[in-house]
Amino acid sequence: PGWVTLFIACSITLIYSTLGGLKAIIITDFVQFALAMIGSICGMLYIIRLPEIGGLSKLISHPNVIDKIALIPDLSDPNLWVPILLIPLSVQWWASYYPGAEPGGGGYIAQRMFSAKDEANAVRATFLFNVAHYALRPWPWILIALSSLIIFPELTDLQTAFPALSHDKLGHDVAYPAMLTLLPPGLLGLVAASLIAAFMSTMSTQLNLGASYLVNDFYHRFVNPDASEKQLVLAGRLFTVISIFLGGGLGLLLTSAGQAFTLLLMIGAGTGLIYILRWFWWRINAYTEIVAMISSIVIAGYFNFVNTGLEDWKKITIGAALTTVVWVLATYFTPPDSEETLRNFVKKVNPGGPGWAKYTDETPEEPWPIPNGILCMVLGCIATYSFLLGVGQLIYGQIELGILICSLGAISSFGLFKLWK
Repeated sequence: PGWVTLFIACSITLIYSTLGGLKAIIITDFVQFALAMIGSICGMLYIIRLPEIGGLSKLISHPNVIDKIALIPDLSDPNLWVPILLIPLSVQWWASYYPGAEPGGGGYIAQRMFSAKDEANAVRATFLFNVAHYALRPWPWILIALSSLIIFPELTDLQTAFPALSHDKLGHDVAYPAMLTLLPPGLLGLVAASLIAAFMSTMSTQLNLGASYLVNDFYHRFVNPDASEKQLVLAGRLFTVISIFLGGGLGLLLTSAGQAFTLLLMIGAGTGLIYILRWFWWRINAYTEIVAMISSIVIAGYFNFVNTGLEDWKKITIGAALTTVVWVLATYFTPPDSEETLRNFVKKVNPGGPGWAKYTDETPEEPWPIPNGILCMVLGCIATYSFLLGVGQLIYGQIELGILICSLGAISSFGLFKLWK
């Protein structure tokens, strides 16, 4: 049963997250990432060599696959390019909070950066993470997914791999585990272990981050301001246990990975703009974030469990718009932070710009860092996506185009490091 698998995986993750803290999570993440990459690559190499696939060249030239590997989706079909291209580029990147890719920065990455020995190592490690996570890790999964279009061309064909699977669990996300049933026992164990490692890595990071928020921003601030270090550690462990029980319970309610992904995007829909504007506008306060989080959770619950008829991209767009209206109203109807807090923030962070001019009394010692930071962000995005798409074109046999796109990534990386220095 699914609950048994969930219970075992959550229990193991809970033990080392609770006992070892962030250091244990970082060490296990390093091992788990290596295991996940080895497992996915070995599984991919075996599957594309199956007689039904016939190797990489036959895979990418197969009629079921060839129209799926275009660099730009079919623009004649809005049902394809609107959710895949338009919404992510026009709305999702700034409107939705997503762990590890928070607009304007967030705790998921900041926690890891603060654990590095210095700023230089933190920046390099973050850039390495983005390239490895977004440009390299997806490709074994993508090739297995493309192979599934040949082995299981229709959604109903997946039922042959899992005859006992209930109809409500039968979705496109089942294609990957269905392909794994074709692996021999030893390799299947390795790939299964790699998937479990990826799951545990994500869970442990979320648990540690969530517990740190609850301890520092709730327990230590409102419940027990005079708490000792021992009490804070104990509270962190307790919040970790509570979090994993709530997460596991929600996991049992979800029917697919796609639903979980959409729910995650919707919970963060509309909150992403806050994390950007807080660097540009002094009026953003704690009430803004609290109201945004509560409203986005309510709206996400409504669209995912009550009114489920809308397409996913419409849910995200409407959810982002409604949440934005709510938090903007909350910002104007709640008091701003104190003058002392705002001036101390300006003195420490130097956000600069017209949105903070009211609290900038004198010329700062350092130039305004935001324009340079935005340019670095653009170059970093170009570099990461260039490596992602360039590697893909090399795999697909488009050598000249692949080299050209990867070269763009290398040039952007060089410019990024020059600007950052």
